[in-house]
Amino acid sequence: MTDPDVRDAIMTATYEALCEKGYSDLTAQSIADRTDRSKSALFYHYDSREALVAELIEYLIEGFESRVAKTRDQPALERLVAFIDWFLSAPDDDERAFHTALLELRAQAPYNDVFREKLRESDAHLRHALVEILQDGIEEGVFRDHDPDAIATLLLAAFDGARIRQVTLDRNEYLETISTGVVDHILADVLAPDTELPAEASFTFPRDERLRNDEETPAETATDAAEPRDTDE
Repeated sequence: MTDPDVRDAIMTATYEALCEKGYSDLTAQSIADRTDRSKSALFYHYDSREALVAELIEYLIEGFESRVAKTRDQPALERLVAFIDWFLSAPDDDERAFHTALLELRAQAPYNDVFREKLRESDAHLRHALVEILQDGIEEGVFRDHDPDAIATLLLAAFDGARIRQVTLDRNEYLETISTGVVDHILADVLAPDTELPAEASFTFPRDERLRNDEETPAETATDAAEPRDTDE
């Protein structure tokens, strides 16, 4: 078992190298250069580049689970806004680099059993978290009665499609179009009649006032948006 501090350092270095180099050009040396360890010392803990990247996916899953646990006591609507914001907010340069590297890993998955299983595990955690939010929202009365599994599947497929096109084509309008569609067509059917989305939600992008489930109301009546996701993990 790798010491937690050592693991944190190696995983941080792997993440940074993957974002900068992409998977195709990722080397053990490029990872070691970002730590105080040699390449041979790196292979003492992980015996291949594949093992390092597989461990990174597991590490990111753990970080996601930690963020979910911290927000579990918040209202379901705030959690849903934060979840969508995570996927559909326009990325900065670092996030764009990570999504590009992740796309490379997805491209390897059909031919790599290890990556495929890790990515399937990641997808299962995302689906479970979203289904849990939707189920809690039904119980809280902020969402209509619906099939959380079906809505979660639809939302994740839409998010992934928009992000892939944004990464590969460098066109943010896909994120904007999907965010509009999610608000106007999916969430409009999911939100309870008296429930409103926070107008400040960053995934909505600057555009006209089409965020309400019912008639337009003054912006000051909207609830505060959820806090940005924790990036310290």
